[in-house]
Amino acid sequence: MNKFWGSRFEGQTDSLADKFSYSISYDYRLAKYDCIGGIAHAKMLGKCQIISKKDADAIVSGLQKLLKQIEDGKFKYDPKAEDIHTNVQSELKKLIGAPADKLHTARSRNDLIVLDMKLYCRDELIALIKEITNIQKAAVKFAEKNKDVIIPAYTHLQAAQVVLLAHHMLAYVEMLERDKTRLQDALKRIDVNPLGSCALSGSSLPTDRAYVSKLLGFKETAANSIDAVSDRDFIVETLSGLAIFGMHSSRIAEDMIVWATSEFNFVDIDWSLCTGSSIMPHKKNPDIMELIRGESAKLYSNLMEILVLTKGLPLTYNRDLQLDKPPLFESIEKANDIGGLLTKLFGTLKVKKDVLSKRVQDESFFTVDVMEYLITKGVSYREAHDTVGLMVKNCLDKGISLTELNKKDLQKFSPNFDEDVKKLLKPETSVKIKQSLGSTRPAFVAQQIQKWKKRLK
Repeated sequence: MNKFWGSRFEGQTDSLADKFSYSISYDYRLAKYDCIGGIAHAKMLGKCQIISKKDADAIVSGLQKLLKQIEDGKFKYDPKAEDIHTNVQSELKKLIGAPADKLHTARSRNDLIVLDMKLYCRDELIALIKEITNIQKAAVKFAEKNKDVIIPAYTHLQAAQVVLLAHHMLAYVEMLERDKTRLQDALKRIDVNPLGSCALSGSSLPTDRAYVSKLLGFKETAANSIDAVSDRDFIVETLSGLAIFGMHSSRIAEDMIVWATSEFNFVDIDWSLCTGSSIMPHKKNPDIMELIRGESAKLYSNLMEILVLTKGLPLTYNRDLQLDKPPLFESIEKANDIGGLLTKLFGTLKVKKDVLSKRVQDESFFTVDVMEYLITKGVSYREAHDTVGLMVKNCLDKGISLTELNKKDLQKFSPNFDEDVKKLLKPETSVKIKQSLGSTRPAFVAQQIQKWKKRLK
């Protein structure tokens, strides 16, 4: 296959050099966008009379046919092509003949590849934002279904206080919302058209770049041709957003892994998201959650790979930038897979309500409520904390519960105690008495569920 630049060279490049440098094995994913960009570019060339209307129409018609082949899965990718641009150009020439040679007028592969990548990122981020919304919807639905379930909450993986399970689920929804807003913000930086910057300095031909931007749906046109062809910030920003999404997904997966252990036994993960053991017939392993946790590492490393790749590059284009694609493609694909699996998780997860009901009876969960009881009686925070700490230690030493203490026993620790403090030693009371905005109070959580249902609709 002829190369765009072959006429300058006296001989053929080494076959190993070709194998090492060709990108068709992964940039074939951009074929659709190469055609879309080419159609807009050809229309502009015809409009500006840089090429004849007849040739422009032939190019547009040919690219539309190729685009249909790509969308139908019938496009033939040539493994001997240097890159997807070469492959598309070659197939176009087979379709329309000589006019195909005019498509590359007033553009370079330098600006073309940035365009393809931006169009790809734009589509993929919009799709991923929808996928994250699906996870949120599934989590909110699960929260509403289990709105009365109370669970232990942890700090340092040590039992701390009780909260509504729905409140815990809505924490995931908040995390995921930040992931969406980061990706939405990245779309703003993607929304700048680089095409027409050519190799690095622009063109002497009377092009209309604003017209191309309008055809391709870009809000802005790149103002600096040097920056336009060398900018990969939008990829770094995309990968950063995906890495944080991976971190949140990993934390969700870790909660599920812990909750599904026989020691916790809070939830039952659906069989479709588990595997068995080759030697232990009784095992039901949460492998998919473990792999979500593991794959997040790749989302991190892909971000670091691009940061390291670009950190020492001089302006403008350098061939190193060809290597920005595999990490991006991999991260996008993994993020989509993770999104689909988490949606499935919340749609099928079962709660062990009987286990949880027994687990939240532990009186240690309510010590903060007892401490705040004293604070409402005028006792300082420090004194209240020390008093409840001594009372808990005493009960532990004697092997008795707080509910076994009578009024006389209670007042040995503080004269401000009365029998009514024992009413606080119930999980239902603990969540109900919370008053601070954003707390686990059932009324507040119910409001948040309705808010998210409306917002995500």
